[in-house]
Formats: sequence, structure tokens, C-alpha cells
Amino acid sequence: MAKKKSKKIKLTRKEFLRSALYGAAGLLVTDLFGSKLFAQAVEKSKAKSVIQIWMWGGSPHLDTFDPKPAAGRDYCGPYNKPLETNVPGIKICQNMPLLAKQADKYALLRGMTHGNNGHETASYLVQTGRKPDKGLVYPGAGAVVSHFKGQPPVYKGILPPYITLTTPQGRFTEQGFMKTKYKPFATGGDPNKEPFAVEGIVSESVSETRQKDRKSFLRDIDTFAREMAGDPLVKMIESCQEEAYSMIMGDARKTFELKEESKETRDLYGKNTFGQSCLLARRLVEKGVPYVTINYRGWDTHKKHFEAMNQKLPELDRGLAALLQDLKSHGLLDTTIVWCGGEFGRTPKVDWDAPWYGGRSHYGKAFSYLVAGGGFKGGKVVGQTDDKGENVIERKIYPWDLITSIYELLGIDKSAKLPHPQGITAYATAFADGETPPKETGGLLKEIM
Repeated sequence: MAKKKSKKIKLTRKEFLRSALYGAAGLLVTDLFGSKLFAQAVEKSKAKSVIQIWMWGGSPHLDTFDPKPAAGRDYCGPYNKPLETNVPGIKICQNMPLLAKQADKYALLRGMTHGNNGHETASYLVQTGRKPDKGLVYPGAGAVVSHFKGQPPVYKGILPPYITLTTPQGRFTEQGFMKTKYKPFATGGDPNKEPFAVEGIVSESVSETRQKDRKSFLRDIDTFAREMAGDPLVKMIESCQEEAYSMIMGDARKTFELKEESKETRDLYGKNTFGQSCLLARRLVEKGVPYVTINYRGWDTHKKHFEAMNQKLPELDRGLAALLQDLKSHGLLDTTIVWCGGEFGRTPKVDWDAPWYGGRSHYGKAFSYLVAGGGFKGGKVVGQTDDKGENVIERKIYPWDLITSIYELLGIDKSAKLPHPQGITAYATAFADGETPPKETGGLLKEIM
């Protein structure tokens, strides 16, 4: 039996290129079209953006927002003269005079608790609002907000929807089980330096003129794009390239150029990494970025705690007070949530002996947070600790209470589902799947919402 001749298919160069292009980019196209299937987002919510100041290592509640001068030197150390604020009855640490003048803009959560003293576990608890024992690694608040508020059609900006200044936290994977596109964009660099070298956007060694020359050269030698001109997929890729160039050379790049701010404004925030990060955070939310985290190192003070606080507290005071004032003056405070705190507090009793010489260790039983803007009422205190700051004696606030309250102000339903790559049903909050026992929740922060 004669063999049947196989039919040869002749492809033109253009047809071959199109075939190769679609084959190579198939997964990209699938992901791009799939990315349009977002969970429901409420665009009418009061809050539009979040600035999280993460006091990396655990901040001391007695030396910041819950002073206890009457407890004596073994508890308050040298900080025995707390300041009256511009809200009668609210006092904060003596090293924060600028924040004392801004108390009408923020609320203090003095009843925070979870009882965990490990950095990694406590960070996970506070940033996800979840207990780490249910078999799933949940995403942090930034990734969740990025999913619901940081994708088209809700967010149409060129800047990444979730930005970290300047390095990732590193305690856990921020995007959890969700796709890597929900990871925060970490800028790297130091916003207090000129130029601020932003990873992949601003280089210390490549000038803007050289970047433009590179773009022109690439366009000149790209015969493939010219051959496929008019093809829908090529148009899509060119659009992605233009967005990338807009990041490197356009308005997006200018957002990171703090030299555009006046000297007076930059000085207001403090000419240090934290202060300039706060200023940059204001510029980012001004551009509509939904979530910005400032990873503020230096709070894990096991040794010589008060020496460290003498440097950290004035820095925090200036940067945070300027941020609240500047957000207000730009008309952004009403739509921007600011939450400030760490994974836990520090031990109320000071360890004066060697080798600690006045140190405070980890303490998850009681700690404090500051929240402001986006629908949170200022000039309020929620929760109370005992006379030594060792136990919460009134209105306990668990991480899931705080996280869910933030989501509610953002218009994210507590029962909204998160995208899981294996199709596992996972909800935005622990309240939706019964992971909050009655004895471990104080409920949403309705007193200040």
C-alpha cells in the first residue's frame, strides 16, 4: 500500500512570526485575561489608600503611646514626664512633642494583644489577621488590598499597587498563597540620598538622557515589531513596554524624585531615611497607590533600649507628625488610613542587669497601635492596660479585629473570597470562616469608625 504523501504547509515569514509569538506568549495572554476576574470591590468606600508604618522588631508601648510614669524607674526608665496632647486626657511619651500637637488626628489602640512573643509568628498574626495553624499561608493586608483595590478597573495607575519602602519585611511571604504579582514592589535604595536609586526605575549610574538613547536604539533595531506591526498581541506587548518606560522616564519616575518638594517640606519630615520615606508615602498615595508599607527598622531593643529610643523616638515623632499634617493639608487624610505599630510590644519591666543594660524584650500580651484617617476618628483611645502596662484590662483588640476594621473602611467585605491557585475556598478575614473564638475577639473598632 502506497504511503500517503504528507501535505506541506507553507508559511510566510509574517505567519511564522505570528505563530511563534502566540505560542511563546500563550501563558502571558491567559494570565492577562484571567487577571480581569477580580473579587468584588466597593469603589464608594471612604478610604482609598493605606500607609502602614511597620515598627520592625516591636515597639515599646510604655515609651510611645501608653506611658506609665507612676510605675517607677523599673518600668518607665528615664521617661517619667509624659506630655499632654492637644486632646485633654490623652498623654504620650515625652520624646514626641510634635505628635502631641496632632492627637486630634489619630486614635490610640492601647488594648492590642495576641500573646505571641516570636518575631515571625507575631508578624504573621498582625499583618494577616490570622493564626498560623490552619494549613494555609495567608496573604498580608497589603496583598489583600492590592487584590481588591489595586487592579483594573478599580486602579488604573502605572505605579505598582503595593509598594514597600525600602526593603521587604522578610518575616513571612507577604503575598501568601496568592500569585507573585501580589508581592510588594520593594524600592531598595534610600530616599534620603540623591539620587534615590529605586530598583529597576532609577539608577545611580544611568542618566535620564542615556535611558532615552537606549529606548531609541532599541526601537531602531526592533525589526520584529515592524514586521508584525498591527498585530493585536504585538500592540499589547508594545503597550506594556510603554508602561515600563513611563515608570523609568515618565511621571511615575518623577513621583520618586523628592527634589521636587521644597526644602521646607523635606525638613518638616526630617532629613533621614524614615522621614523621607514618610514624605514619599504621601506622594505615592497622592498618585492613587492603594497600599504603601514603610518598613521601619531598629525597634528590637534587647540591649541599651533607652539609648536607642533617644534616637528613634524624635525620628518617629517628626516623620509621623509631618505625614499626618501633610496628608491633612493635601486633602488626603480622609481617604488614607495610617496604621503604625509592630508585631508586639516590649516587656514593661526593664532589665537593667548585664548583658542587657536597660533592655526590653518581646511582649505580645499588651501593646499599642496608632491609627488615623480613612474613616478612623481622631482624638480617641480604645483599650486600657493596668498600672504597669502588663495586661489589657479593658477592651482587648486582636489583630483580626484591627485588620477587618481596616478592610471595612476600604469597602472590602469580610466574607470576600481570595484567589487560591488550587481553588481552595479562602476568605479575606478570619471572621468569615469562624477562626475567631468569642474569647479572642473584641469586635470591630466601631468606637472610632
